[in-house]
Amino acid sequence: MTRTPLALALVALLAAPALAETTAIMEKDGILTDANGMTLYTFDQDKDGKSTCYDACATNWPPLLAEASAMAEGEYGLTDRTDGTKQWTYDGKPLYLWVKDTKPGDMTGDGVKGVWHVAKY
Repeated sequence: MTRTPLALALVALLAAPALAETTAIMEKDGILTDANGMTLYTFDQDKDGKSTCYDACATNWPPLLAEASAMAEGEYGLTDRTDGTKQWTYDGKPLYLWVKDTKPGDMTGDGVKGVWHVAKY
């Protein structure tokens, strides 16, 4: 699917704070990143569009959070977390960051324990 600048700008406007920083989902070279260029990931354990990553898991794999008023569009959606926050999804898969990625473009979380994967569009 071709992405238009307008659609990407709308996604950026709808994106919400994650870890006290304003984030947006960006698409670059087939990979999804946050607005800072940090790689986003999906988790094989997540089912039916719901996150199963909490506590220590969420410390290592921070969920890409959305404001309560955020609205889904196209393949970008939202899922409710058990703590009452909302998390961005892509194609029904919750999106996460990885604490060991230290700079934009890092993808050190890809393949961790065979269940974490770079989010691709």
